[in-house]
Order: sequence, then C-alpha cells, then structure tokens
Amino acid sequence: MSNEEYNPYQELLKTINEAGQQLGLTRDDYKILEKPDRELKVSIPIEKDDGSVEVFDGYRVQHCNSRGPYKGGVRYHPKVDIDEIRALAGWMTLKCSLVDIPYGGAKGGIQCDPGQLSKSELKKITRRYTTMIEPIIGIDKDIPAPDVNTNAQIMSWIYDTYSMIKGHNIPGIVTGKPRIIEGCLAREGATGRGVMITVENLFQKLDKDLEDIKIAVQGFGNVGQVAAKLLEEKGCRIVAVSDVSCGLYNEDGLDINELIEFVGSDRNYLKEFVNNNGTKKITNGELLRLDIDVLIPAALENQITAEVALDIKTDFIVEAANGPTTREADSILAERDITIMPDILANAGGVIVSYFEWVQNKEASRWEDDETNKKLRNLLTKAFKQVWETYEEQQVSLRMAAYMVALNRIIETKKIRGIFP
Repeated sequence: MSNEEYNPYQELLKTINEAGQQLGLTRDDYKILEKPDRELKVSIPIEKDDGSVEVFDGYRVQHCNSRGPYKGGVRYHPKVDIDEIRALAGWMTLKCSLVDIPYGGAKGGIQCDPGQLSKSELKKITRRYTTMIEPIIGIDKDIPAPDVNTNAQIMSWIYDTYSMIKGHNIPGIVTGKPRIIEGCLAREGATGRGVMITVENLFQKLDKDLEDIKIAVQGFGNVGQVAAKLLEEKGCRIVAVSDVSCGLYNEDGLDINELIEFVGSDRNYLKEFVNNNGTKKITNGELLRLDIDVLIPAALENQITAEVALDIKTDFIVEAANGPTTREADSILAERDITIMPDILANAGGVIVSYFEWVQNKEASRWEDDETNKKLRNLLTKAFKQVWETYEEQQVSLRMAAYMVALNRIIETKKIRGIFP
C-alpha cells in the first residue's frame, strides 16, 4: 500500500471490524463506533510577524464518550488532515478503554509547520484555535493534551485562553501543563516511560533479560528520548535513533544523555551532530531495517509498510507512535514471527498520566511523582496481563487481543447505557 493509498481511518475501521468478529459480535453491536460522535473543522487566520495574513485549517474530532469525557491530544503538522484526526480519535477511544480509565477518545490538529513559525505566531495560532473549539471542549466534556509538535507551553496557552473566555481559572481543561500551573511533572515523560514498562513486561513474560539487548528508536522527540533514556538505564544498548533529518547508528551504543542535551529545547537536528567515536549517519529507512532485538517506532503513523516489513530484522516491535504499522505489514510480520506490542497498549502511558493530572486538578490536590509512576505501572501492567491472556486463549495477534479487550469493554458499556432516545 503506497502512502497515497494509505488511509489511517479505514485501517482503524477494518481492525475494529475484525476484532468484533473475533468476539462473536454482530455489526449492530459496534457499528456506532464506525463514525465519530462529532467533527469540527475551523479556519484559523493569524497576522504573521511580517504583517501578512495566513489562514490555517484546524480540526477537533470527538469519537466516542460512552465511557467518559472525550480525551486526546492536539498535533501541529503539515500533513494533518481529517482522516488522520478521525483515526487518532478512534485509537484514543480504544486506548482509554484498554487501560480502563474513564475517558472516550478525541483528537485535534492544525495543518501547519511549527518549524516555520515564530513563538509569537504559534501563540496566535493556539489561542485562535482554542477560541474556535471552545464551544465543544470542557473539563467534563473534552480535555486536550500534547501530541506531535505540541508541548507544555502550548497547553499553557490553551489553558489561559479557555480560562479567560470563561472568566476564571480552569486548570483541568488541558493536561500536560507545566507543574507551576497545576501540571503533573511526571506527565512529560509518561508516554516514553510507558514504552519502557511495556518492554519490561514483555521481556519478563518471555523470561528474557534486558541487559545489553540492542534497540533502535525511530523518532527522537519527547517520547523517543524518554524511552531511550529509561531503557538505557535498564542496561539496554540503544544502537540507533533518528529524527526527520537522519538517523545515528553506533553498534557499541549511543550516549543518549549526550544526544538529548544536543537536541535540547531548540530541537537541533541530528544531522548536525558531530561525533568521532564511531557513530555514523543512516537514513530512517536503514534504521527500520537494522539487525537488532527491539525496534521502537516513535515517529508518525504508516512507517512500517509491507515493503519495510519484508526487510525488518528485529525480533520485537514496540509501537510508541500511533498507527506506525499498516495492516498489510502486520500480516507479513505475523508470518515472520515478529512480535508486535500494539500502540494502544505500548504508548498509553501518556493518557494514563493525563488522567491522573485531570483527577488532581478536579480535586485541587497534588501527588508525588513516585506515586504517579507507581500508579502508571500498575495500570499498564494490568492491561498487559489482560492482553496477554486474550492472546493466548484466543490464538490471535497481540494487536488483535488488545483491540478485543478494548472493544469488549466499550460494547458492554454501550449495552448497559443503551442508545438515546
């Protein structure tokens, strides 16, 4: 399947349908999940620093709120479109159900290149977007969070804008905020920590040692950095990482702290990194095909296609990104006995700790980070065990097992609540 033919939303629907059939459900049981509850497209005009006016497209899709308020990040990226946002919202519904937190799924996005925008322009885009989606979000309605190319600063602008519109402070309107304005410090690294916990759970289940296993991480943003750093601390050897500019490879292992410091808050590209200890530059395509133990795709969706799947030389794939593997690639990897820990489990750490932050905001309380991280591990490990049990009992893939656990919980909720009116 080429990039032009790939439609993430259609991929999601096919997998939901397959999971429903595996559960013995009729299509009437889950057809309500095939269409989002609400979709909003907004135009975002701003005056740029040079005085010109540019208009950006923005989206907020609310997929399903049967199990609680809508929850999902906001991404800024040139390739954002409605089908991508629909798919991401649907994945959020399943992810929240899988880890059993009381949320439904949503997602937002703005079609822009943040690398070409000044801080002032990003602030204007964020504040205008918040104002445009304000009628459909709220602390008990829909709670945004960070995603690709958004961060704690952008969440702060959303929080401030929404609070100014409402006339009083409402910190629980977003998660992923800085600690000083009622954020949860553990939230920033939560998705990457969840990836590390998933790798630990997998290797423990298989009675394998993490010491010196070779890992490659595609995508060296916040998630990839945290996952790489924590796994390195566990004794793993991170032999390759990459960003949009290039990859870095060293058979003896990269110094992840050095790379994190180099990239920094200014987001320096890895292609500019100079090192004389044997590290060489590779392409993202080459990184995906390295002879390693664990591959962690932590970039965007549709990275592991059928073509790539035929060449992959890893034993395990742990999906830190949303939808990085196409359905065609999934089938090929299954035939090759390559184990995939699916995205809705492996990268659920972010939404779990977002839930913890939201709870603390509603209670006007604060937990210590150790407590937050312990609760995160407990929820992820519980979900991992449920997925593994389904995987063994039903003789399906781990991805299908995760979808079956999540879908079954949603359907049970819908049956109890019924359909209005």
